[in-house]
Amino acid sequence: MLELAGRGFDSDALLIMAIVNRTPDSFYDRGATYAFDKALERVAEVVAAGAEIVDIGGVKAAPGDEVDAAEEIRRTVDFVARVRAEFPDVIISVDTWRHEVAREVCAAGADVLNDAWGGYDPRLAEVAAEFDAALVCTHAGGVQPRTRPHRIFYDDVLADVLSRTVDLAERAVALGVSRRRVMIDPGHDFGKNTWHSLELTRRLAEMVATGWPVLVSLSNKDFVGEALDLPLDQRLLGTLAATAICAWQGAMVFRAHNVAETRQVLDMVAAIRGSQPPRRAVRGLA
Repeated sequence: MLELAGRGFDSDALLIMAIVNRTPDSFYDRGATYAFDKALERVAEVVAAGAEIVDIGGVKAAPGDEVDAAEEIRRTVDFVARVRAEFPDVIISVDTWRHEVAREVCAAGADVLNDAWGGYDPRLAEVAAEFDAALVCTHAGGVQPRTRPHRIFYDDVLADVLSRTVDLAERAVALGVSRRRVMIDPGHDFGKNTWHSLELTRRLAEMVATGWPVLVSLSNKDFVGEALDLPLDQRLLGTLAATAICAWQGAMVFRAHNVAETRQVLDMVAAIRGSQPPRRAVRGLA
């Protein structure tokens, strides 16, 4: 069971976490939702397309211009408050590794703290506990935020992922975060090369078997581009293929740019495995 914003989700749920970047230099949309009004339009669009969660980020993951905590707060806090007011039923996540930012966004109405950098700031989990927020515990291979991996090596990448994410999850629970509000994320591309991310995708069932709800962030990532030798704007089909593979193996939450397409893939997986009936079934019955 996963609990987000007071709502319970069974293990067969397939939830979309839509990406909303309040950054001028995001790798995929190149700042298309940096402006406050554009970001708000994006929220309305993804909610209408079927996203249960919006993930608001104030700093791009890749290297770039320095963004301090004060600027990250400026980009996220007022926006979280506005989304909370205009979309009271949406689950709000904020992508941050800083406890200072986490405290402000939780006070403004955020439900989830998405720590994509693997517990780099150990106080982030303390803030999640204080505000009764959910927490995403991500594997980043021990690298510092906003850095790229260089010749990184693992004896067994999945073993490292399981060790680090489960340790982070158990630590969060020990600090007071509800066990039902903790997710683990293999961290595709973060602290990994393409071989690592592909291995994690095909072995994701082993991560699901830990019993912690699994979130995956696959959307348009470099491992998809390198697997297919395609540029950023041509990675949708590869992303959707990886999404289907992860959903079939039991992942529950899917962080995505392309919400409508992702919703169709997840609904098809649910129909095939029998957890959701067809939307319409007349063939051979009339």
